[in-house]
Amino acid sequence: MSDQTLPGEAGALNDVAPGQGDEGEGRLSAGLRSYLIGLALAAVLTIASFWAAQTHLIYEPGVVPALVTLCIAQMGIHLVFFLHITTAPDNTNNVLALGFGIVVVCFVVLGSIWIMAHLDHMSVPMDQLMRMPR
Repeated sequence: MSDQTLPGEAGALNDVAPGQGDEGEGRLSAGLRSYLIGLALAAVLTIASFWAAQTHLIYEPGVVPALVTLCIAQMGIHLVFFLHITTAPDNTNNVLALGFGIVVVCFVVLGSIWIMAHLDHMSVPMDQLMRMPR
C-alpha cells in the first residue's frame, strides 16, 4: 500500500466531518457571529428602507434611487452573510450557479416585458374595439 491517500479514502488529511474541525468551538462561534452580524445589518437596512419610503427628508425624486441602493445592499448582505457567496476558490460553483440564476431571471423578466409590449402594440385600441359591430 502506498504512503499517499486519496481525498475520499479513510485517513486522508482533509477527511473531516462538517463542523468537526480542529477549531470546533471557534468555528461555531465565528459562524454564529457571522450570522448575527448579517442579521443586524439586514435589519438596519430594512428599517432604513421603510424610513426612506416614509420620510420627507429625502428629495422626492431621490426616494426611488435610495430604495434601489438599499435593496442592492441588502441582497449583498444576504449573499455574503447567509449564503456565504465569497470570492474564495472553493466557491466557484456557487458563484457560477448564482450567475446562471441571474441570467435565467433576466431572460424571464425581459422576455415577459417584450411579449407584453408586443401584444400591446398589436392589439386593437379600445375605442375601435367598442365601435366594431357584433
